[in-house]
Amino acid sequence: MPPRATLPILLGPLVLAALCAPIGTAAESPKETVVRDIGSRRELFVDHWLIDRLKTARLRLHQPEPRELAIRYNKPWEGILSGDPIIFKDGDVYRMYYRGLPKAGVDGTDREVTCYAESPDGIHWKKPILRLFEVDGSRENNVILAHMPPLSHNFAPFLDTNPKAKKSERLKAVAGCAGGLRALASADGVHWKLLRKKAVFTKGAFDSLNVAFWSPAEKCYVCYFRTWDGFRTISRTTSPDFIHWAEPKPMTYGDTPREHLYTNGTQPYFRAPHIYVAIAARFFPGRQILSDAEAKKRGVHASYFKDCSDTVLMSTRGGYLYDRTFMESFIRPGVGLTNWVSRTNYPGYGVVPTSPTEMSVYIRRDYAQPTAHVQRCVLRTDGFVSVNAGYRGGEMVTHPLKFAGKQLEINFATSAAGSLRIELQDTKGAPIPGHTLRDAVPLIGDEIARTVTWKKAGPDVRALAGKPIRLRVVLRDADLYSIKFQ
Repeated sequence: MPPRATLPILLGPLVLAALCAPIGTAAESPKETVVRDIGSRRELFVDHWLIDRLKTARLRLHQPEPRELAIRYNKPWEGILSGDPIIFKDGDVYRMYYRGLPKAGVDGTDREVTCYAESPDGIHWKKPILRLFEVDGSRENNVILAHMPPLSHNFAPFLDTNPKAKKSERLKAVAGCAGGLRALASADGVHWKLLRKKAVFTKGAFDSLNVAFWSPAEKCYVCYFRTWDGFRTISRTTSPDFIHWAEPKPMTYGDTPREHLYTNGTQPYFRAPHIYVAIAARFFPGRQILSDAEAKKRGVHASYFKDCSDTVLMSTRGGYLYDRTFMESFIRPGVGLTNWVSRTNYPGYGVVPTSPTEMSVYIRRDYAQPTAHVQRCVLRTDGFVSVNAGYRGGEMVTHPLKFAGKQLEINFATSAAGSLRIELQDTKGAPIPGHTLRDAVPLIGDEIARTVTWKKAGPDVRALAGKPIRLRVVLRDADLYSIKFQ
């Protein structure tokens, strides 16, 4: 039998797919009572996976709040068609990578470069002078990749959290257009090398930002990439080693209207990596908002104002289904006309913590205009979606679940008049003595981490660990963002 290290070379696509099988995606009979084993994982409410029923309550989508301009595309090697920023936190440094392109043309030309910026906090950014590549006769630039078409069109790096990753390859990237995706690696995030001369994956369209990451939940590398089936859509493939990839399959979207999705932005959420959030660009071809005169007045490139676009939020727990609970916009174009042009409002790739109570996302603004830039937007920590009830109150009951831990922590917010109480029930819905709604201490306030308590039992739930229970959450003018047993 060959040694384990050589297995990926010998395995076929079906075996590769089996090795990287998604977690918790098997079909469930509507009559079957499924116990959700959440262990000590944090659970968000971006989908209905944990929810059995809602009564006068709802899942509420929260829109990121616009903040300051992060960087301007104002260097000669950057320009009006710069874009696709990728942002992640690497130790004490926030890294940003983006395409520089001053003039329109065919995708993947030698004119495109990959630029780099960094920040100590995800808010204040600097473009270091790296002197690595000569562009337009000068090395005084922040370019980390050049003269390697078509890699700079959609260079997508990530911090590789695979425990077996080499130190010399602790950052990896996929990049490439029509010829397929190339695999790259770096030790420091600035100097990059190709892992193979040829493309490691070729079955796709690839003409937007294709992304990959190590999934600790699925224990393999996962890549979400651009395809076409009459719509701009998304497919997925997996790999045990970042070089050998399984036969891809198209993502599905449940019983929802089809829409053009240009970039997919799929990533493990940093506080709950078994849940992948997908902050995607939604594109409306031919939906023109600006008149020719308005576009000319604002300096919009003549090829980039006949369409419009915005940002949507999807999620997936592995496998080939995106949950589209929310068809509404996650980030709207906003007031004025500058972001009602083609291919603006495309989200950057990355959700990063920028304070103990805040996380940031980044978005491409004023595309194809002299004012092109990246804007930072913020949400509360875990704050994509909440279980919400208004002043008259409401409640949520979970599916039966099993947990590991001794207490329950929640992320929640109420008004001064509001409250939140949690009852523990058996699988049939009967309140568990000592943890009934009447025993629950009302939670009032706005906290990222609050321990749930009951009047006599206190916070201790160790006696129930490993046993199937339900949570009944009763809310009044309140939001519940996440739960975690620990």
